[in-house]
Parts: sequence; structure tokens; C-alpha cells
Amino acid sequence: MCGIIGAAAERNVAAILVECLRRLEYRGYDSAGIAIFNQKKGLERIRVAGKIDKLAQKIKSHPVSGNIGIAHTRWATHGAPTENNAHPHISHNSIAIVHNGIIENFEELREKLKTAGYKFQTETDTEVIVHLIHKYTKAGNDFIHAVHKAVQELSGAFALNILNCAEPNKIIAVRYGSPIVIGVGIEENFIASDAIALLPVTNQFIYLEEGDIAVVSKKKVDIFNDDLESVTRQIKISTSSQDAADQGGYRHFMQKEIFEQPKVIADTLDERIGKDQVYVETFGSNAKKIFGKIKRIQIVACGTSYHAGLVAQNWLEHYAKLPCRVEIASEFRYRNIVVEPDCLFVTISQSGETADTLAALRMAKKLKFAATLAICNAPESSLVRESDLVFMVRAGIEVGVASTKAFTAQLTALLMLTLALAQTRFKNKALTNLVKQLKHIPKAIEAALLLDEKILELAERFTSKQHAYFLGRGISCALAMEGALKMKEISYIHAESFPAGELKHGPLALIDKNSLIIVIAPNDELLEKLKSNLHEVRARGGELIIIADENSDFEQKPGWTILPMPTHALEIAPIVYAIPLQLLAYHVAVLMGTDVDRPRNLAKSVTVE
Repeated sequence: MCGIIGAAAERNVAAILVECLRRLEYRGYDSAGIAIFNQKKGLERIRVAGKIDKLAQKIKSHPVSGNIGIAHTRWATHGAPTENNAHPHISHNSIAIVHNGIIENFEELREKLKTAGYKFQTETDTEVIVHLIHKYTKAGNDFIHAVHKAVQELSGAFALNILNCAEPNKIIAVRYGSPIVIGVGIEENFIASDAIALLPVTNQFIYLEEGDIAVVSKKKVDIFNDDLESVTRQIKISTSSQDAADQGGYRHFMQKEIFEQPKVIADTLDERIGKDQVYVETFGSNAKKIFGKIKRIQIVACGTSYHAGLVAQNWLEHYAKLPCRVEIASEFRYRNIVVEPDCLFVTISQSGETADTLAALRMAKKLKFAATLAICNAPESSLVRESDLVFMVRAGIEVGVASTKAFTAQLTALLMLTLALAQTRFKNKALTNLVKQLKHIPKAIEAALLLDEKILELAERFTSKQHAYFLGRGISCALAMEGALKMKEISYIHAESFPAGELKHGPLALIDKNSLIIVIAPNDELLEKLKSNLHEVRARGGELIIIADENSDFEQKPGWTILPMPTHALEIAPIVYAIPLQLLAYHVAVLMGTDVDRPRNLAKSVTVE
């Protein structure tokens, strides 16, 4: 979640560090800081609680300069989001560190270091690392050996950037469980937790592997593995544009990303489907062989990706005739798993670095699932590198914390997975029709986006409300969960979802004239049962907003507002109906005056448990 930057160059790096931090704002943060080594003044550090603009202003009034430095945006885990707890942290005015992740044994290490005479200035787990490194340098170890000895004592997941006044021309970067990328320039090199931060200065990247320690100076990069053996990591050329994280004329990144979805889906489908089939090889060169042996599916994910998995469960069981179980990654990890034979383990993650999902994958590999498949939006991520099979969605950079285009791209990928598995098991005309519907998704989404102005009008009804309830039946239950999540995470309105058939078993007690109820009502076999459920809601005074197919024969009644959706095939309904739910949450959040792209207390990439 935190953002890490490092730079070693011929020029002053202060402005570079700040600009790169700005490009990591999407990750979520509550404080920021930089530390620069100056040949005359030594380590200079500036930190703030709050936004990067505040840091930039402080640097403007207290200028710092130097050719090498590190920077950080912090999302508080240990200790309040104060300036004192902000990174970088320093030991004895000689070693500075920035850190992403969690040190699980920091309390034990803290007590040992206190006994050794170290005094702690912060509440963070990070401060133990910098003191530990200082302890080993004081014992006579050079910089890299001191860092290596220190990290061997750490438990948890972490990525580090470290400066040392005794060896002032280099930064040491460490990767254990949290991602780190090296940006390679001309007579200058950079470090970041995400390549997006470095696109303005380079398009050449080295992705550190687990346990790697890199020594980065302005002229070279030396990389060592966990045993301090010199290793070579491939330089990869990025085709991403540095403008990919610009708003492009939209008011917010989230709004831009909602409207990018027709292209995102088209890109995700491109060259992966034929006239009447999905190309199974797009999941991996040996996917056809693996899929032919699969008899059941286990899906693991978090948040929005978990909701995508729940939708896929319906598709997989209906079309591929494969039993499917979907679990939240953080819960999957802590129960005794019974692995049935020939089970495919599927993870879904936008970033590919989601800590719980990644840990679940590593656990699954030990449990001997038949194979592992990652559905992901980040090609160089840990999840991708560690899975047997991979399907890359092509959503591009998603900056808004509330996922939109990655969600619909994941759904598209999961529908393609359903088809790929079904094709290896049997053939029927229904599968051919499903391929046609896949091709139709971009146009269906374009039609749904035309409802934007009507949805803005509906959003105004929410500004006086504190509670909203989302209802669905069948496959739409998962979509109701996603709609409620979007509403609560960016508008801060309390929102819950329920299967409409469950209302009489408790939730009806919540309904009164102050309740807004959003209903997902595709024209499927459950529509008439859903209508009966809605009469129960209206009888208790609840105000209904019904998102329904324009041909579903809903009558306009007092307290009922119908948002007519363009007619489309039911197979793709969950993907198309996601659009009005996203637009509704977006417009309500704007009207409520919240920070749409960076909602409070949340972060884009959840790299800690």
C-alpha cells in the first residue's frame, strides 16, 4: 500500500522524488517524506502528515538538494498517521530507510534493540529495521552485509530502500514479499514499488525477485540473491505510456476508468477468441492438457475480485458443469483445507500483489492442487510469476482505488475461462452462442454508458440518505454485493446487499420510508419472483430504484423508479449491469464531496494482511 521511491543521478533528485511520489498516490497514503544525502550537510529529511502537495510546499520553503535520495508515502499500520511516524526513518543520523509492508516480529526486535541501547522515536515497526542495520554496521560490517544480516532477522513481508552516509553513492533495495522495481536510465537509476511511478524518467525496468538485494548507484545496478550471490535479472522494456495515469479531461480517474471499459473489454478479447471458440492456449501453452483433467474449481480472491469470482461460480457450474467454490483469501488461509482431486486453483487480483491472495496461492502450491491459474492485470506481479497458468486482463493502469474497469475485465476473463473449460469437456451450440455474446460486450457497455445523465439524476436522491440496500437474485446477488461495496467505499453511505429472497428472514426489519433500495433486475427466469420480493419492500415504505431490462414489463408505481437497460443477452448481464452501479456510486460520491479516487482509510494495492 505504501509507495517507495529511490533515485541516484547526476542531477538534483528532490523534484524527481516528489513527482514520482505523486504517481503513487493511487495506492493510498496518509503521510509522506523524503531523505536526501547532501555532500556538505549529510542526510536531510523532510516529512509531513497529509498529502504530497503539503510535502512539496515544505520542500519549497526548506529546499533540499542532492544526487541521491529516497522517498515514501505511508499508509499507517503501526502508529498514527503523524509526521513523527512518517518515513523515512533514520538511525544515528547516518542511515535512512523507507519501508513497505509489515514486520511481524518488530516488538521482539524492539526490546532487544532497547537493551542494546537504541532509543526509539516512533511507534512504527519500520524503525527496528534501520536501528538493526546500524547495529550491524557499527559491528564492522559493510553496507550490504549489514543489510543482509538485518533482513535475516525480520519476519513478515517488506520492501526496503536504504541510504547510508558511510557509503553515500548507493541505495540498497530489498524485496521480501513486497514488490520492488529498478528503473534503468542513462547515468541515473531509480527504484520504486510500482513501475508507473518511473515512467516519466525511464521505460526500462528490472523486477526484483523474492529475496533479492540490489545495490543501486547512478552508473550501475548490482543484484544479489538471498545468499548474496551475484545474479542477473532481465531488463524489460515497458510499452506503457507515462500519460496512462493522466485524467484525460475527466473530472476523476474513476470516471475516466468507467468510460474506458468498452475499449478495455475489446482489448481483453482481442486475438483470444475465434468465430466459435475461445483459444484455450491464451491461458498457457499447456492449458488445454491441464483443463482436460480438471473436475472442480477453487476460486480465491479479495474485495471486488471476490465478487467477480462469485459471478463466475454461476457460469462455471451452469456452462462448464464443474463444481466451484469461491472463498475470501484471508479466510481460506486459516482453515484446514481438504483438497479434492483434479481441482484447479484460481486466483483473481488486479495488482497481483494482494497479500492475502498471494499467500493463499503459495499455500495452495504446498497443498498440491492440480494446477494454479492467475487472472491478473499486472504482468510482472508476483501472482503472475508464481502461477502455473496466467490470463492477463488488459485493463491498463487503474488509478482509482474503487475498481471499475478491472472488475469488468475480470468478469470477461472468467467467462472466457468458463468457455475454455467447457470446450475441453464437451461441445454444444450454447457455447458457440456464448462466444458471440462475448464479442458483443463492448457495444453493450457503450449502450449502458449512455444512461449516465439519468443516473446522475437518481444520485441526487442519495444525498439525504444514510442507508442504501442492494438486492438481486441468482447471479445478480454477487452484483448486488459489488454495488453495495462501490457505494460504501467512495460515498461513505452505509450500504448492504441481500439476496432478495432473504428479505423476509431478517432484512425487512431495516426497511422504512427513509430507505433507498437498489434492485438489479435482468429479464431472467427469477424476475417474477424478484417482483414479489419488491412488493414486500414497498409495503414497508422503502423507495425502489430498479435497474431492469427495458422489455421486462415493470409497471411504474408510486415509490418505484425504473432505470431501463438496453436489451442484451442474459449471459453477459453481470458485466453490463455493473456499469450503472459504478456510475451511481461515482455520482453519489461526487455529490457528497468525497475524495472519489482516494477514499479515506483505503488503498489501491493491499500488500499487507
